Amino acid sequence: MKKLGVLLSGRGSNFEAIARNIADGKLKAEIAVVISNRPEAPGLETARRLGLHAVALPSKGLPREEFDSQVASILDQHNVDLVVLAGYMRLLSGAFVKHFAMRIVNIHPSLLPAFPGLDAQHQAFEYGVKIAGCTAHFVDEHLDSGPIILQAAVAVEEADTAETLSARILKKEHRIYTDAIRLVLSGEWRIEGRRVVSSRMPLR
Repeated sequence: MKKLGVLLSGRGSNFEAIARNIADGKLKAEIAVVISNRPEAPGLETARRLGLHAVALPSKGLPREEFDSQVASILDQHNVDLVVLAGYMRLLSGAFVKHFAMRIVNIHPSLLPAFPGLDAQHQAFEYGVKIAGCTAHFVDEHLDSGPIILQAAVAVEEADTAETLSARILKKEHRIYTDAIRLVLSGEWRIEGRRVVSSRMPLR
């Protein structure tokens, strides 16, 4: 069984969705450890309630490389196959990304490369886009720039507010993140340019 290591900083609703999909048999994997840089993160309590190994590792006052080295050590101790970011509000160091090269995934609430960074849903709403969405992608050393695994579009409705749009995007995140993790864990994929495509698709 493939092992996931989840990093989160807050509620971790995507983590909850992944855990639920594992419990329902929709994703063949196990969550080996949940780590948060914020001891008060609600996601840690959720992990404990689910009987998962939860680790609070405060990052305040530590250099990024030193903190990331501690996180990597815990993930290695649990033999993690894939690192899953679920609302993890820290930029990863180059050494961490290199250590887990092509083994870190993230979900971002926009159709990348549009609106990277924080509050992407609000950025999109304020910009006036007609189509928003979310992106599951590999993580590299740059902000929200790794190869794209899956995307889902969300139409912006006339009556939308930034909050209602964010809520609909989040529902899509909960669906495609599990799908993306399933594809990555299968090993049946390749990268063409910046796109992750299934190896079952014929080569052009």
